[in-house]
Amino acid sequence: MKKLLVLNGSHSDVPLIEAGKRLGFRVLTTGNDPALVGHGYADEYHPADFSDKDAMLELARALRIDAVCACANDFGAISAAYVAEELGLPGHDPYATALVLHHKHRFKEFALANGISTPPALQYASPDEACGALQGLEFPLIVKPVDLTGGKGVSTVNTVEEYKRAINHAFTSSRIGRFLVERFVRGTYHSFSTFVVDRKIVFTFSDNEYSLNSPFLVSTSGGPATAIDTVRGQLVAESERIIRLLNLVDGIFHIQYILADGKAWIIEITRRCSGDFYPTPVRYSSGLDWAVWIVRAETGLGCRDFPPARQTGFFGRHCVFARKDGVFAGIRIVPELHGNVIDRFEVMRDGDLIDDSRTSRLAAVLFLEYGSADEMIRKSARMNDLASVRYG
Repeated sequence: MKKLLVLNGSHSDVPLIEAGKRLGFRVLTTGNDPALVGHGYADEYHPADFSDKDAMLELARALRIDAVCACANDFGAISAAYVAEELGLPGHDPYATALVLHHKHRFKEFALANGISTPPALQYASPDEACGALQGLEFPLIVKPVDLTGGKGVSTVNTVEEYKRAINHAFTSSRIGRFLVERFVRGTYHSFSTFVVDRKIVFTFSDNEYSLNSPFLVSTSGGPATAIDTVRGQLVAESERIIRLLNLVDGIFHIQYILADGKAWIIEITRRCSGDFYPTPVRYSSGLDWAVWIVRAETGLGCRDFPPARQTGFFGRHCVFARKDGVFAGIRIVPELHGNVIDRFEVMRDGDLIDDSRTSRLAAVLFLEYGSADEMIRKSARMNDLASVRYG
């Protein structure tokens, strides 16, 4: 049986692990944390740091893997591209291309040089350098490390003092010591997930994004995105231009964008599965086994028979976080939401001790269906009040 190495085992990687098994692979996982729930779904677990590309290459050689799949993290996408290039495995862009797409400063340089709609930004390698450029900046601004995900190290700044704190925070958060200072675009946050075959987009899925627990960490989504018909053409055209310019391989091509005044401003691109069971609402909406197609692409199984599909209905997901310490005793869902919950994945089990809620401990992911766009938007914004952790 051929062996597939999935570069982590978090709850977000469970769809990929299960998809690999459905495709006939023996699935091996890695990562620093043996307690992650995804490892229990794999055939084998081998501890190592998935963000260390050389450690991943050494592990892949030792295990004699036949294919590698990125986890739901940008470091995993970069490491997977590196391993695939070094071992001659199919399904991944060249390592240099993966860096362009997943390091924010490299993507910003590429996008601005090629006329892609992205907020202008400057990059710096030290807080002193960024302070030296303060004279010409206009607030508000966004300051972010170039190499982290999930909102880590990101700040919105409105004053000089906030700016100084933010650049120090971003610099110390970044693994490579670089950060961006980006123009603040006031709008709403959305994602646009697509599938690429022969450098053409063959499927699109959009949603609204809500950060209900932390300003830059998405906890809730619902699709289709508001006003997607206004910007779909722009997003497809710009995506296919990027795809052609970088000669990208088949597979997922995921965009996060800000909608402002009828225009989409692209802020990030990834070529890996999005987290928190993103494939599940895609499957409910379109009928596609999204995780299987991602794994098919990353293992080189071929995607030219990708079926015709489109996004239908109103579906979303919500991450229920523990917001105080205690003993987990299940999820409280108010009656107003009962008819919307169609599935769930519980990360915590009854009796689990929550003693570090300040780190936003994930308790469960709920999958939701709505009767209309209005209901979806109204309930998504209130989801923390509609679903919460019960304590024993």
